[in-house]
Amino acid sequence: MLREATGLDGDPDGRLLVGPSTLDDAGVVKLGDAPGLPALVQTVDFFPPVVDDPELYGAIAAANSLSDVYAMGGRPWSALALASFPKDFDPAWRAAILKAGYAKIREAGAVVAGGHTVEGEVQFGFAITGLIDPARVASNAGAKVGDVCYLTKSIGMGCMTTAAKLGKIEFEQLRPAAVQMATLNDKAAAAMDAVDAHACTDITGFGLLGHAMNVARASDLTLVLELGNVPVFDGALELARKGLFSGGAKRGRKALGDDVAIADGLEEAHVSLLFDAETSGGLMIVVPPDQAEKLERELEGRGLPVARIGAFVKKGPRSIRVAT
Repeated sequence: MLREATGLDGDPDGRLLVGPSTLDDAGVVKLGDAPGLPALVQTVDFFPPVVDDPELYGAIAAANSLSDVYAMGGRPWSALALASFPKDFDPAWRAAILKAGYAKIREAGAVVAGGHTVEGEVQFGFAITGLIDPARVASNAGAKVGDVCYLTKSIGMGCMTTAAKLGKIEFEQLRPAAVQMATLNDKAAAAMDAVDAHACTDITGFGLLGHAMNVARASDLTLVLELGNVPVFDGALELARKGLFSGGAKRGRKALGDDVAIADGLEEAHVSLLFDAETSGGLMIVVPPDQAEKLERELEGRGLPVARIGAFVKKGPRSIRVAT
C-alpha cells in the first residue's frame, strides 16, 4: 500500500479502521456505527505478465488482487479492472487476458463494475472492494506472544517465473506453478474464518520474510521462522541453487537483512527463497496455540496444505529469527 503521500496516515473522522501505518494488505473503512453494519475492505494491485500465456496471466492478476481482501478476513464484493496495453497489442491476447480476469472475479463471487484502460506497456489487475465484519478484521498488528502461524501455498514463484523468462525451463514446467498462482485464497480465508485468528497476511511481492516482517513489526514481536517447515514448490530449490531468483531476492535481503537473524548452517539458496518475491502466494494465518489443531482440521478439510512455519515470541533484537 502507498503510504508516502503527505497526510495519508490521517483519519479526520474516524472511519479508517485499518490504514497504511501497519503496512496491512488492504485498508478497512467503516460505513457507520449501526450494529451488524459491515465495513469495506479496499485494495488495488496490477503488474506486468509473469507467464507467457494470456489466460493464465489474466487469472493470476485477478487472484493476486483478490488475495488482499481474503488476507484481511473479508469477502470480495466488486472489482474495477485496470489495464494498460500497447497500441499494436494482439487483440486476441487482450481479449483473453480480460476474459480470464473477469472469470476469476466471478469465481470469487464478486462483480466487475467497470474499469479503466490506458495505452502503454502491458499491465493488468483490479481495484477490489470487499465486505468484512469490523469485529473480525485480521490486521497485521494482532499477533500475540505464543501465537503460531501457518502458510497455505508453497513459495518459490520468483524462481519459477524467472527461470521461464530466461528460457531455463519450458512453459510446461512452469504451468503447475502458474496454476497455483491462479488459485484463489478463498478456501484458506474460509478456514481462517472458522477459527479465532489473530492476524493474517498474504505472501506476494515482498516475499515471505517481507510480509512476515510486517506482522512482526506491527505486533511488536519476534517471529521464529522454521525454515524446514516452509513449503517449497517442487523444483524451485534446485533453481535457487542455480541463482535463478527474481530481483526481489536481492532487494529483500538489502531492505530486511539487518532485522533478520539467520541460524548458522542453513543453506544460502534455501534462505534466499524466503526473501524472494512471490506472486499470488498463500495466506500466512496467525492463531493462538489453542486454535492450531482446529485450523489444521479446517485446512485439511478443504484440501489445503497444513504447514506450521513458526511462532511469535517476545520482541528481541531482530523482528525475525530464521531457525532450522
